[in-house]
Amino acid sequence: MITIRGLRKSYGDVLALDSLDLDIASGEVVALLGPSGCGKSTTLQLVAGFVEPTAGEIKIGDRMMSRPGMVVPPERRGMSLIFQSYAIWPHKTVAENVAFGLQVRHMPKAEIVERVRRHLNTVQLEHLADRYPSELSGGQQQRIALARALAVDPEILLLDEPLSNLDANLREEMRFEIRRLHDTTGVTMIYVTHDQTEAMVCADRIAVMNKGRIEQVGTAFDIYEKPRTKFVAGFIGRCNALPGKLTAPGVVEVVGATLRATDESGAAGGSAISLCIRPHRVALGAAPEGPANRLRGRVERVAYLGEASDYLIEMADGIRIRAFASPATPYRPGEEIDVYLPVKDCRVVAE
Repeated sequence: MITIRGLRKSYGDVLALDSLDLDIASGEVVALLGPSGCGKSTTLQLVAGFVEPTAGEIKIGDRMMSRPGMVVPPERRGMSLIFQSYAIWPHKTVAENVAFGLQVRHMPKAEIVERVRRHLNTVQLEHLADRYPSELSGGQQQRIALARALAVDPEILLLDEPLSNLDANLREEMRFEIRRLHDTTGVTMIYVTHDQTEAMVCADRIAVMNKGRIEQVGTAFDIYEKPRTKFVAGFIGRCNALPGKLTAPGVVEVVGATLRATDESGAAGGSAISLCIRPHRVALGAAPEGPANRLRGRVERVAYLGEASDYLIEMADGIRIRAFASPATPYRPGEEIDVYLPVKDCRVVAE
């Protein structure tokens, strides 16, 4: 188990990480997700032992790994790290690349051969053991890096944007491959990414980071369906965030109307909040089943996307709502239509 408490890192006057707390269970995959500069890579470097924290501590099980003035060096942490660049030796074969870390540890030759075979089989590259990296695709090279990292039997595997150098199709394939590898090996993983789909596919839990802090930790379902802040709602998937005021628990004033919403924000009455709803949950023209807030708006733009039509609808006070509807919907720019926001899909979130 990885235990992080009060972790803080500053570089002069620049605060990169601010009082971070996080628990990662043994065998769990946790994704650190956020935009550039949010502190996710700094967190990984601190966990890996490359930098010393300004405050706070990191423990692996009962062992203190880092605190101000004391950092266990990376090679004594029982971790493997995979970077954006695969850092595989171009002059070594696939098997020789995977064997490299084992040779450094002076393991018996027979054990090296067996481990290389086993881990190449795990990443489905055993038939390419004698090839050189230049003869392989980007996805296959990434699998070499994974096999090499796993071959030394790390307690923890750290991945820093490991798929960012791959094209879209390979990234999609490797997301599921990384998840499969975890399910096969059971190794604890910390996965740094700015890609929400990667995080949702690969991780058991996601820690959404912003400006050096964790804004929310939860499963992909919880992060998407139950965002706690406007930032989380907007960063994970598309979301309408309508500014308003909380007048009572679950009752908000938005676009000149009083609307009902799910409220787990804990905000006090009179607080400025946002009412968030996903575009595919907005109903146009006809009322959906169950309680719904009804508004009136004017279609400003329609874009046909094949599986859906993307509507932009202007409401009172110039506020716009985006809605994804069936391509069969007949509405055109300039038309006024009813817009329904199901109460169960509207969430009050803090600003």
